[in-house]
Amino acid sequence: MAFTAEQTEFLIQFLHPERTLVWASALDAKVLAPLYGVDVRTYNAIRQQFANRVWETAQELLKDPAFAQRVDKLPFETGSVVVGLGDSITDDYQSWLEILSDVLKMRRRRHAIQVINAGVSGDTTSQIITRFLDVVNLKPDWIIAMIGTNDARLHGQSPAKCVVSIEETGKNLAMLRSYAARQTNARWVWITPATCIPEKMPAHWWLGAGQIKWRNEDSAAVADLIRRQPGVCVDLQPIFGLPANPKLLMDDGLHPNLAGQKTIVKALVERLAEG
Repeated sequence: MAFTAEQTEFLIQFLHPERTLVWASALDAKVLAPLYGVDVRTYNAIRQQFANRVWETAQELLKDPAFAQRVDKLPFETGSVVVGLGDSITDDYQSWLEILSDVLKMRRRRHAIQVINAGVSGDTTSQIITRFLDVVNLKPDWIIAMIGTNDARLHGQSPAKCVVSIEETGKNLAMLRSYAARQTNARWVWITPATCIPEKMPAHWWLGAGQIKWRNEDSAAVADLIRRQPGVCVDLQPIFGLPANPKLLMDDGLHPNLAGQKTIVKALVERLAEG
């Protein structure tokens, strides 16, 4: 199947076999580029474009003195390992976590804070449990989890249930906390799923063709569970609004665009800086 340039960029932005498969972690551009149907030069150019946008977004954020001061107050000690746990919204090469990483490099380089992206597109909380040992082995001091969006995912023309029931999501969150508590000293920060625009999904070339959709009421139920978890919580539901602000989302109605990812970073930094 031939993809347009825009579709290829979408695939490279969100689907990363080098993160999904342990044996693929060392794959380079020569191997990865053909998987997306492009040559190495095009692949590298697209990757660099994402990196440039993230860097520029971090610079824009730090131009605000109030934001910069909040970054100084973030409770990450020198040498801290900060792991971002999530799905495609974290795995995104332009994600909130990538922006946060650049912000810390620019503002607090001397503190040598290591930010590791443990997002895998499409993951539910059940799938995250199966790979959580990889997170444990990173010896995180902080786990910032934006998970649960895919638990509320729906498939088919007339879906009867979400991929993961709300009861199972609750058990999975408890399991992850227990797993981390027994094998790490990590502190948790939770980010709720954002709201979305369901009516845009059927027309999108990827979500529509796959008969994949979300409903805000299901995401809201997951968000309510996230709010109840011990630790700090950043609630995106009121920030993105209901109906969701289209200026913060891509044309699929689900994924935050760069403005949306920037909004997540601002909310996260503000909440963490409060102490």
